[in-house]
Amino acid sequence: MTDRDWPWPVGAATGIGSLPGTDIAEAQRIVLGELPALPHLPELPARGPGADLIGRTAGLLAELPVELYAARWRIASRPGKDLRRARDLMERDLDQLAEQAEEYAGTIKIQAGGPLTLAASLELPIGGRMLRDPGAVRDLAGSLAEGLRNHVEAVARRVPRARVLLQLDEPSLPTVLAGRVPTESGLGTYRVMESEVARALLGGVIEAAGVPTVVHCCAPEVPLELIRSAGAVGVALNLSRVTELDPLGEALDAGLGLLAGAASTSPPSSPSGGPATPSAAGAPTSAQVADRVRGLWDRLGFPRAHLAEQVVVTPTCGLAGATPAYLRGVLAACRDAGRRLAEV
Repeated sequence: MTDRDWPWPVGAATGIGSLPGTDIAEAQRIVLGELPALPHLPELPARGPGADLIGRTAGLLAELPVELYAARWRIASRPGKDLRRARDLMERDLDQLAEQAEEYAGTIKIQAGGPLTLAASLELPIGGRMLRDPGAVRDLAGSLAEGLRNHVEAVARRVPRARVLLQLDEPSLPTVLAGRVPTESGLGTYRVMESEVARALLGGVIEAAGVPTVVHCCAPEVPLELIRSAGAVGVALNLSRVTELDPLGEALDAGLGLLAGAASTSPPSSPSGGPATPSAAGAPTSAQVADRVRGLWDRLGFPRAHLAEQVVVTPTCGLAGATPAYLRGVLAACRDAGRRLAEV
């Protein structure tokens, strides 16, 4: 395990990205209030097309317009109303960030879809996912790289005292590498993408962004070494889906940071499967979240002195489906769990 300067403070906690509701001003107030050490730019998918992961990121692409067709995002011949909506939503979000965090001097995390997930989701004008055309995938990655560079600069202008941390959401990365992305007919799958190709595409986007970058993947079988060697400073994982400790231990020992998804995004159900009882309906306590992270760290055999430096506490994934009360409770639990870990 190597000593290094991490792009987040000791004992930090943050959110993965999505929150419930449609009020960006209120969402930003909640994030800044509950996660002061490492706030993030909220995403509100309930606002509709253009606020979803794919549409929101597609709106950042440089010289590659998109549109909605049959409820799916595809490459378009020219910019239209769907693209304008996605960009307008982002501009409102950044304006609200500037208004509420203008004097903030810490690290702020922003999120966008990664190149492999975009390639598995966006469609070509002639039909089919971009993944089917290697040349189109390269063009997409180049467009995303330029778009994210511009986006990072736009964020930095609005919060000039802050440092920007970029999160690339790659939920489809394992399925792309395994050749499990289904074709439109559902009768076949797209070809396997070689690890070297995926690493180059991801690495090019990370390099172009020009800021520390973490890769978020809440699927099983996350390719940790690929992410580390592509230049990411950290990986965001759902701890409940970590089944093999050795690959994670090797990646952390080689210097990869960990955004540890340790707090469930929804309250537990009652044993009968019905609604939870009042005592079980709340968020986990900070002690429970801290114990979960600490337990994993101990099983990996690492000294606790490095834990609060290398690890950021997060919910297991996005919180778009949470109630307002649960949202505040789970963010507070993550925040206080990070502080508990820093006391060790």
